Amino acid sequence: MRRLFAFQWMLFLIGACCSCGPREASEASRPNILLIVSDDQGYNDLGILGNGILTPALDRLAGEGTRLTDFYVAWPACTPSRAALLTGRYPQRNGVYDMIRNEAPDYGYEYRPEEYAVSFERVGGMDTREVIVPQMLRSAGYKSGIYGKWDLGSLQRYLPTARGFDDFYGFVNTGIDYYTHRRYGVPSMYRNLEKTKEDEGVYCTYLFEREALRFLERHAGREPFFLYMPFNAPHGSSSLDPQIRSSVQAPEEFKRMYPPVDPQYRVVERYRYAAPAKVATPQARRRDYLAAVTAMDASIGKMLDLPAGKGILDDTIVIFFADNGGGGGAANAPLRGRKADTWEGGIRVPFLIRRPNGGIPAGVVNGEFLTSLEVLPSLAAAAGAELPAGVTLDGFDWWPALRGEAASPRQEMFWQRKNRIGARVGKWKWVVMDGGAGGLFDLDEDIGESRDLSPEQPDVLEKVRRRYRHWVKEIEAAEPRGPFRDF
Repeated sequence: MRRLFAFQWMLFLIGACCSCGPREASEASRPNILLIVSDDQGYNDLGILGNGILTPALDRLAGEGTRLTDFYVAWPACTPSRAALLTGRYPQRNGVYDMIRNEAPDYGYEYRPEEYAVSFERVGGMDTREVIVPQMLRSAGYKSGIYGKWDLGSLQRYLPTARGFDDFYGFVNTGIDYYTHRRYGVPSMYRNLEKTKEDEGVYCTYLFEREALRFLERHAGREPFFLYMPFNAPHGSSSLDPQIRSSVQAPEEFKRMYPPVDPQYRVVERYRYAAPAKVATPQARRRDYLAAVTAMDASIGKMLDLPAGKGILDDTIVIFFADNGGGGGAANAPLRGRKADTWEGGIRVPFLIRRPNGGIPAGVVNGEFLTSLEVLPSLAAAAGAELPAGVTLDGFDWWPALRGEAASPRQEMFWQRKNRIGARVGKWKWVVMDGGAGGLFDLDEDIGESRDLSPEQPDVLEKVRRRYRHWVKEIEAAEPRGPFRDF
């Protein structure tokens, strides 16, 4: 009898464990998903951290959910970072391991239409063989919308509604003027598969908010939804005018929430391509950046209020993080470096998650080692969706680590941007930057990467380098993907 009882108990435990796997959601309990990504927001730029920035909606998320301190993105700038979070694969594996953009505007050049039509920014895009989050969720009955910055190709075959999204309104490249919606003079706003100029002159954060609220009104409470909000705020403005380009555009009502700045502009002898040029002072750039974050936060607040009013907010997974380290007027302290670096300041970002009906504790700060590569497999687990078949994923289900049930299984993460390298193995971080900068750092003791321990820990340095070389070998052996891999 005891043996029979023990056998029955073992079967119960096996069944219980299996029910927590990739198909944890039942048909009736599939959660809604609101994924919010900001652009170039600093690690320290949340109001709850006490630095003077006004972010009541994000502070609410932190209070009602969990904040991660050791969350990383897969690349230190926007395009590859966004491709990685949507595919669950390293940029070097999914083929988008550099920017899909044109460099000539950096030198003051404005493309003529016929030139732009055949430029890489126009014709490049994420490999169509890659399976992204909305394609995966569609099979589980989800409706998906994206409003904001796409940045993964502008030809029709690369656009969101050709890649699994049901609705799209936003721009398709790395940055725009917030009011004209042009990138260095090129019209860049789309509705689904077609260019549009219908809203020229309106601050784009307001437009993305409008579309998100329309989407929520259509779908909230009727069917499970995936709403992806990749804001361009607080990214700098893409303009050939140095006065605009040297700061972040923000509405006056939000600028007035911060102390006045005087002077707002200064004349420099050389600003990129313009000499002399009138540009924003550092103080004005910081003020404008803060205002753009607060404007975005106000939109996020409305996106939380609508499902809350319908009684479904607790049935909605809400995730927020930045696409890469802070740039422009951002504050990344106590991290070293910023956007484009493989220092912590380029790749470690603010992260918030709210899911009370999924066991995510409220008001908790979690120090587990997690990354944006975990987004796709974790959403699959929550939604009961099948993972993409026939591809190698670089992430895993993060829910046990976020619930406090288990330690994160992640022990290592690797980054490469041209000749810049970052490798974290356990608490150890190896960095290679331009001009020979870098070294080995103990992140448990030195989050600011200020003391190079390479001379004192040669064996540890070699261990981390060995793991990095193993990763490079594995990536090189993977099935190649465009647009950058040679095949």
